[in-house]
Amino acid sequence: QVQLVESGGGLVQAGGSLRLSCAASGAIRSINAMGWYRQAPGKQRELVARITRDDKTISGDSVKGRFTIARDNAKNTVSLEMNSLKPEDTAVYYCNAALIVLPDYRSLEVWGQGTLVTVSS
Repeated sequence: QVQLVESGGGLVQAGGSLRLSCAASGAIRSINAMGWYRQAPGKQRELVARITRDDKTISGDSVKGRFTIARDNAKNTVSLEMNSLKPEDTAVYYCNAALIVLPDYRSLEVWGQGTLVTVSS
């Protein structure tokens, strides 16, 4: 069984910063890509940022220049540094990973349980 555990959400004032972390554990052969998505009330889940095993990144237009994604392949972790936060960044943030699992080297996509980020104005 593979799971993703997120941490670091909370309440912050507009203009502030937060750092989210996500750790993957279980019968993992390798992780191809890890990322963060978010879902605000009444809206669809959207990509925040994603990073491949060789550190190629993509991010949503609304967070470019403010959020930075990074990963540690040795520890199977991914982080999201969020700066200059805005009230419209308020959402549940979900960690995501595209994995190869053991023992059968099957491809799997896994989601974390989500962590709430609230930005007050």
